[in-house]
Amino acid sequence: MEKLIKQIKQWADDKGILAKATPTKQALKTLEECTELLTAIADDDGTEIRDAIGDIVVTLIIQCEMHNLNFIDCVQSAYDVISKRTGKMINGQFVKDK
Repeated sequence: MEKLIKQIKQWADDKGILAKATPTKQALKTLEECTELLTAIADDDGTEIRDAIGDIVVTLIIQCEMHNLNFIDCVQSAYDVISKRTGKMINGQFVKDK
């Protein structure tokens, strides 16, 4: 995974994304990719679901780089929080306790 993250960061640098894009525009790109994921899920298109998930991860890795954050550290931080979370399933979605 570390090698892949490095390749993604290099790709983003080569394309001028890191030099010219803004964090807000990058977040909008993430939202665009999330919309593509929702469409792929609605269409039950496994190939497009896989592609959209990958695209979302790429946008998040770039966002991390823009904020000088380590992607794996961010995922670990999120897991550290959710691993202790309690809640229940409501209408097909996990809802955390307050």
